[in-house]
Amino acid sequence: MTTQSNLEAVNVVHCLKILSDQTRLLIMKLLQSKEYCVCQLVGMFQMSQPAISQHLSKLKKAGLVHESKKGQWRFYSINQSCPEYDLILSILNKIDCHDTLLQSIKQKETQVSCR
Repeated sequence: MTTQSNLEAVNVVHCLKILSDQTRLLIMKLLQSKEYCVCQLVGMFQMSQPAISQHLSKLKKAGLVHESKKGQWRFYSINQSCPEYDLILSILNKIDCHDTLLQSIKQKETQVSCR
């Protein structure tokens, strides 16, 4: 169970700026349910690997995601210990699970053998 914590306005603004990008917001929505490899996200968003990596780098730099390396592969998950976690969850939970774009992205998910 998470504890509600108050944040400085500057931290809230920074978090909202990071999540204001549609791609980053949808990446976070996907990461809400499980971790993903960069290669999976590339296929799902139909973007180049450098573009997806740039989005993930911004999320990681903000402390919103964890990166784990398994061999040559990088996997990402939501950082549940970041101070903004409750704020992030409240935003992600506002996204309709039947959102057309989200469903379109999820349909492109493939099972990859990155591990």
